[in-house]
Amino acid sequence: MALQSISARILSPEEAERLAKDRVLVSEFKQLKLENEAQKNWDLFYKRNSTNFFKDRHWTTREFQELKACREFADQKLTILEAGCGVGNCLFPLLEEDLNIFAYACDFSPRAVEYVKKNALYSTERCKVFQCDLTKDDLLENIPADSVDVVTLIFVLSAIHPDKMHLVLKNIYKVLKPGKCVLFRDYGLYDHAMLRFKSGSKLGENFYVRQDGTRSYFFTEEFLSQLFKAEGYKQVVNEYVQRETVNRKEDLRVPRVFLQSKFQKPFSET
Repeated sequence: MALQSISARILSPEEAERLAKDRVLVSEFKQLKLENEAQKNWDLFYKRNSTNFFKDRHWTTREFQELKACREFADQKLTILEAGCGVGNCLFPLLEEDLNIFAYACDFSPRAVEYVKKNALYSTERCKVFQCDLTKDDLLENIPADSVDVVTLIFVLSAIHPDKMHLVLKNIYKVLKPGKCVLFRDYGLYDHAMLRFKSGSKLGENFYVRQDGTRSYFFTEEFLSQLFKAEGYKQVVNEYVQRETVNRKEDLRVPRVFLQSKFQKPFSET
């Protein structure tokens, strides 16, 4: 069961000591290599895992009721953008559950985009899918300005270097309608995944590299708030969600921490 929480998770003394000891950062040379090979590493990730790694995210409509709430009338057609769609585990359940959605969807990995296009549920009448590096490829090449009702940014921003995250938000801002929102969900500070990293995996503050070369950032509420506000967004909701996952095989209770947020593009003041 998920619990909304105003503050971040409190570490046990053992966890705090372990994190405090992990001060050595990955070398600058390797960090540059990881940045340059980011697309290749995600492409290899999808090659290894095909479409089996992520479960279909049927929780999306359940937890983000805004998709329905932002309608002015019941059957209003909504245009959404799923920024960082992966292989469609969030996209296709949404299209199945809501027939009045047209979706733009993009991903960094060309292989992931191909998987989406090969899915039996893929239809050009319901969605437009394209490859895109959100930090440098202009979304306006595929999506009209001020045309999107909802942007979902779900477990995407954490994979991008913190220095480039603002570029993603700036890019998304251009296609979002004034008054409409970005729905965000991603890893929060002291999530179990952060505590599992071995020494030698640290790239910077709250930023780590996995064994396969993909990277993960763990957000604080303050950092995310500043990031969005600096690009002109208004904060609507920004809170930690804490839950326990039970590993029955090993009889372990694992603490999960996510940040679930909603940021609005303001109406024009002119």
